[in-house]
Amino acid sequence: MKLNKGTKAVIYALLLLVAVYFLFPFVYMFFSAFKTEAEINAIPPSLFPKKFLWSNFVNAWQSQEFGTFLKNSILVTIGTTVGQLLSCSLVAYGFARYEFKGKNVLFMILLSTMMIPWDVTMIPQYMEFKLFGWINTLKPLIVPSWFGSAYYIFLMRQFLMGVPKDYEEAARIDGANAFQIYSRIFMPILRPQLILVAVLNLLTVWNDYLGPLIFLQDRSKFTLALGLASFKGVHNTQIVPMLCITIIMIIPPILAFIGAQKYIIEGTSGSIK
Repeated sequence: MKLNKGTKAVIYALLLLVAVYFLFPFVYMFFSAFKTEAEINAIPPSLFPKKFLWSNFVNAWQSQEFGTFLKNSILVTIGTTVGQLLSCSLVAYGFARYEFKGKNVLFMILLSTMMIPWDVTMIPQYMEFKLFGWINTLKPLIVPSWFGSAYYIFLMRQFLMGVPKDYEEAARIDGANAFQIYSRIFMPILRPQLILVAVLNLLTVWNDYLGPLIFLQDRSKFTLALGLASFKGVHNTQIVPMLCITIIMIIPPILAFIGAQKYIIEGTSGSIK
């Protein structure tokens, strides 16, 4: 149905209002990061600072060991992302391209784990990692990702189910083994899904607060999310440093989403070129 100009104008105006509604908190946060504490607490509040204090970012970063926190966050993010991509793609490939006894039952058990909230498994995991001697290390945050995630496996498996069998049959005729078919044929085909999983995992791990809070104790092991929470004290909260570090923290996810936007759309649509 073709819309007239008046209808289009109304739709665009509504979309613009919705966009402003969702973007305004980020805009206010950005300008507030350059204010003084007095301007932050002023009533009525103002959008723009009287003077842009770029030193707020330097002071906030140097107030704690955020260089160490950043290194830990990068290490955990890269470790979990690599683990999820390898383990989930392997399991999804097995469920999608092989027939074996009990496959459907195992897949249903796998999907059923998505219904168990992390809060339920939190205490058993802590006891298990304490038995391994992993408490106060980054291992509890990285190692579990190397055993896959039910949602990511389901996402890749559904995509692989739509790939014609001609690909692997031709590869077998050429003498390729199972691992070569997986690594040289299906991994390139899975690229949109792999990038989608990588971005989703980055968003989850980069902003994770509860996991590091439970398993980490020394400040030298803290991640950025845990270090950011240190600005919130018992009697007062350092708002300006918190806003500065928050802005720094949201930059990597935004860049990752912008750079991978094309592949994310392909991954969610499930199309095969």
